[in-house]
Amino acid sequence: MSYKIYTDGASRGNPGKSGAGGIIKNENGEIIDSISEYLGIQTNNYAEYKALELTLLRAIELGVRKVDVYLDSKLVVEQLNGNWRVINPTIRILVDKILVLIPKFDSINIIHILRKYNTEADLLANKGIDSIN
Repeated sequence: MSYKIYTDGASRGNPGKSGAGGIIKNENGEIIDSISEYLGIQTNNYAEYKALELTLLRAIELGVRKVDVYLDSKLVVEQLNGNWRVINPTIRILVDKILVLIPKFDSINIIHILRKYNTEADLLANKGIDSIN
């Protein structure tokens, strides 16, 4: 069975209050799980990577083996696909954590989408920020 993952990070200010959101859908498009978490004061790029890491970890816990991952952060997609360098040392740590997770899947594709197609994950990222109020 092939799954779809949508992730997004949000930061109100850069850095600012940040949140991570992620959705895991089965091949029928049904949501089987989601994450929404407050991340503290972080940058938007940190939140984008953390959302991906947390959602991939949850997918592994659920036994997901084949997945297409959709993000609206071109930076994250290009860096993880090896097309752009990672310069920031904090982001490098997150990238390395994600690179350890990738081989745990039989098949994984990391795909850039427009923000308008990632509204569910965006709502969860913002819900993570709002959870502290």
